[in-house]
Amino acid sequence: QAQLVESGGGLVQPGGSLRLSCAASGSIFSIIAMGWYRQAPGKQRELVAVIRSGGSTNYADSVKGRFTISRDNAKNTVYLQMNSLKPEDTGVYLCNADGSHWFGGVLKTFQSWGQGTQVTVSS
Repeated sequence: QAQLVESGGGLVQPGGSLRLSCAASGSIFSIIAMGWYRQAPGKQRELVAVIRSGGSTNYADSVKGRFTISRDNAKNTVYLQMNSLKPEDTGVYLCNADGSHWFGGVLKTFQSWGQGTQVTVSS
């Protein structure tokens, strides 16, 4: 399995910005897609943004125009630039990756999750 490590969360005032990073490591052969989900208290986990190997992206309607997802394929790293943050953006942000990796000399698919990073938007 690939290991994902997130960073960049924290406390920010409404209207502020944060940049999240997620680096994938391990015997990775390729990554098809990397994305960010968020989990708010009492709510279901929701997809925030996803970027595929070809560069196509999708965003939740609630973040369109405010968040930008990008990817450094050479570093197996995905970023989420979050601007104009709102209190409703508060939650644990989790990184997800789908791809293939070498396991016991065999190429296998994987889906991995990071441990999550807390984002709190509050005055």
